[in-house]
Amino acid sequence: MTTKLRTLFTLLACVTLTAYAAIDRQALITRNNPTITSVDTLASLSVGNGGFAFTTDITGLQTFPEHYRNGVPLGTQSEWGWHSFDNPEQYRIEESYQMYDFGHGHRELYATQPKTGRAKGAADWYRSNPHRLHLGCIGLEIEGLKPSDIKKPHETLDMWTGTISSRFMVNGSRFSVQTVCHPERDLIASCITTNHKHQTSINLRFPYPTGGHSDNACDWQSNDKHQTTLVSATSNNAVLKRTIGNTVYYVVLNWEEQAQLKEKSKNYWVLAADGNQLTFTCEFLDSIPRSTLHIPHSTIQQASATHWKQFWTEGAAVDFSHCKDKRAKELERRVVLSQWLLAIQCAASTPPQETGLTYNSWFGKFHMEMIWWHQAWLPLWNHGTMLDRTLRWYESVEPIAREIAMRQGFKGIRWMKMTDRSGEEAPSKVGSFLIWQQPHLIYLAELLYRSEKTKAEKDKMLKRYGPLINETAIFMADFATYQKERDRYILKGIIPAQETLKASETYNPPFELSYWHFALQLAQQWRERRGLERVALWDDIIQKLSPLAKDGENRYLAAESNPETYSDQRLISDHPAVLGAVGIFPMSRLIDPQVMKHTQEWIWDNWNWDHTWGWDYPMVAMNSARLGVPENAVSALLMDKRTNTYLPNGHNYQDGRLRCYLPGNGGLLTAIAMMCAGWDGCTERNPGFPKNGLWDVRWEGLNPMP
Repeated sequence: MTTKLRTLFTLLACVTLTAYAAIDRQALITRNNPTITSVDTLASLSVGNGGFAFTTDITGLQTFPEHYRNGVPLGTQSEWGWHSFDNPEQYRIEESYQMYDFGHGHRELYATQPKTGRAKGAADWYRSNPHRLHLGCIGLEIEGLKPSDIKKPHETLDMWTGTISSRFMVNGSRFSVQTVCHPERDLIASCITTNHKHQTSINLRFPYPTGGHSDNACDWQSNDKHQTTLVSATSNNAVLKRTIGNTVYYVVLNWEEQAQLKEKSKNYWVLAADGNQLTFTCEFLDSIPRSTLHIPHSTIQQASATHWKQFWTEGAAVDFSHCKDKRAKELERRVVLSQWLLAIQCAASTPPQETGLTYNSWFGKFHMEMIWWHQAWLPLWNHGTMLDRTLRWYESVEPIAREIAMRQGFKGIRWMKMTDRSGEEAPSKVGSFLIWQQPHLIYLAELLYRSEKTKAEKDKMLKRYGPLINETAIFMADFATYQKERDRYILKGIIPAQETLKASETYNPPFELSYWHFALQLAQQWRERRGLERVALWDDIIQKLSPLAKDGENRYLAAESNPETYSDQRLISDHPAVLGAVGIFPMSRLIDPQVMKHTQEWIWDNWNWDHTWGWDYPMVAMNSARLGVPENAVSALLMDKRTNTYLPNGHNYQDGRLRCYLPGNGGLLTAIAMMCAGWDGCTERNPGFPKNGLWDVRWEGLNPMP
């Protein structure tokens, strides 16, 4: 055999050994389907379509909302479902404004939280209004039924078809419930069968909103403040009108068997079938329905199955079943369930709230610094169209973002932090001073652009987001302050991602410095792609932005203004945001790799991990992967801490207030994409996993990070 032939056979053998069979997508998903066998209030299961979600208890419906209120609540929420209480004092948002001087050469007007008088009243009102609505509970109607009456329960979420199936016994009678959500409409379909001797019935109960900061949005004690009226009815259809002050929406019921709809009490309706089966659909609409044409349950089931098969097969996939590390199975479970949870409630035409469409946190509003954690994974996992759907919201609220910049004396547009679908900035003593939400649009649009496959698709992205990126960068450049005596630019007058620091004292936090440096470079690239010249000022800032400050022990500080970072218990009990300066972003001239690695080692051994948040663990994992410490990347994702707990339904649990925390789920998926597919310039496969023979991670369709 010649040398050339021997070399060829060797190469072919290597290819054979490393070429994996295609991942069995259905097997991957279904082996991670959650199964619940007890009345566990933290194990609620949900179906949804990205902009509408319906969360069920052990019955496959919402039979026990009061019992589940302090667990994972039984929410029915839509991106359009908002409500505001009356404003009898005629508060104006301007009454919450306060003037500050952070040394930018002009005074700045911020929407804050004053402590007294009308200013406090205005801030309180605008923080809690509008708030997101719970649209209504649909549960089994059995007189006197209690959670303890549910015997031998067995409930499963089939993520491949989008179906929740529940079986259980009540007083010796067998029940079977199947529930699905329409992939494009705010509509659920359910089929209940039983050998119960009496009628099969469901109830529709409508709560009054609480306007609370973090709760299930259900006030069951205020029936006199809202009403549910029957608009029309036939033998198999009814339309209900919901009126809560100035808020009006509609509920359309259709059923297939003989059944009667009756009002049991105010805001409490019962649909009772004549026999032992009830098949129905319930749709929630923000305007009066043009048609009440019934869609058969079987049709909705098929539409759901088609939709989810497409989602799971067209997106990326990661298979951990060949790994020998005993932690791999749990990591795979978290990865699969996180995709489900984010796809059903964080892929709408407006940004998601931190608890998605499951229950309210921060009054149901969304936080724009969290959109990256919620949705950066989408283009990395080949679901860019879902991110594009949300990012278009930025264009609709651009006038408000421009007004924020103007009243603070800056050029360009400053993106709001805590807001609702209107884009109005909610007053905040913290949020109004954050800036790390500002470059998110640039980063997310870049991920979208990179994920597009054709020049025509990329050109659409440039046209759609190019002007917004330009205006975003104009603010960023204007916000940076030039220090002539040191010939550098600094960032000041901010509360950084590590929120324990004060705006009046803080300058040069590391995460924000790295983000400014990275995003301004991207903004220049976008100008060049659009045939525009680079902006000289932006290049000057890129070249002269302050490097990260370090202490005498070669550890990067929480901010240059905080030299005692590592002796301050407040600071080492917050986000370890310094590690986000490398990981989320590539290495840059602002950072010494050895100092960053030393910083990570100290943080790993000494940080108060019990006080961190769900997205901190994937942030540390990404930092570890870029620094070449894959053992820490895996260990960070699976660190045994309360805020890194993933419930049976996949939700990232934080504490008694935040039993769901979807930024943790999204961060996990972004970290996994990076740990598998790497980043620009990385030639190693699976750079975030140890090469110890225990992590044979196989994947398809992932895109690398910048």
